[in-house]
Amino acid sequence: MVNAAIWLGASIFMTVGIAPAIFFSHDMHAFLGEKNFIFYAGQVAHALFKPYYALQIICALVALAHLFAEKLYLGRPTSKFTSGLLVTLLAISLASGLWMQPKMHDLQVRSYAAQATPADRAAAMHSFRAWHGTSQIINLFIICGILIYTWQVNNPPDTTKFVRPGKFGG
Repeated sequence: MVNAAIWLGASIFMTVGIAPAIFFSHDMHAFLGEKNFIFYAGQVAHALFKPYYALQIICALVALAHLFAEKLYLGRPTSKFTSGLLVTLLAISLASGLWMQPKMHDLQVRSYAAQATPADRAAAMHSFRAWHGTSQIINLFIICGILIYTWQVNNPPDTTKFVRPGKFGG
C-alpha cells in the first residue's frame, strides 16, 4: 500500500501541483521574465520531470516485485489484470521517461536555438506541441492506471475457497 500511495501521490502532485506552478504561476512569469519565460519554464519542467519519470519506473518495478513476491512466498494467485496493468504502466513510464521526455526536450531546445531558421523553429514548436499533448494524455492514463492499482491493493479479493467439512464417522 505504501508504494501505491507514494506512486499515486507523486503522480497527482506533479500533474496538479508542480506543472501548473511552472507554467501558469504569475510568480514564475515575474521571476523568469516575459521574454524568456517559455524557454526557461520548459527547462525547469524538464529538470523536474526527469526524476519524476525515474520515480514512476521505480514504483512500477517495486509493484511488480511485490506482486511476484506475494505469489512466491504467500502462494497467492496473481491476477492477470493486475499483472497486465503493472506491465503496461511500466512500459508507458519507460517510454515516457526514456523516449518522449528527451524528445520533447530536444524539440523545445531546437525551437529556441539561435542558429535555427524561423521555419525550423516553427516546425520544432509545432512538433513539440503535438508531443506535449500526447504526453498529457498518456499522463492521464498513467494516473488512471495507478488509481486502479491502488484500489486493487487496498481492496484485495477474498481468496478463501470453500472447503467441505470432512465426514465425521461415528
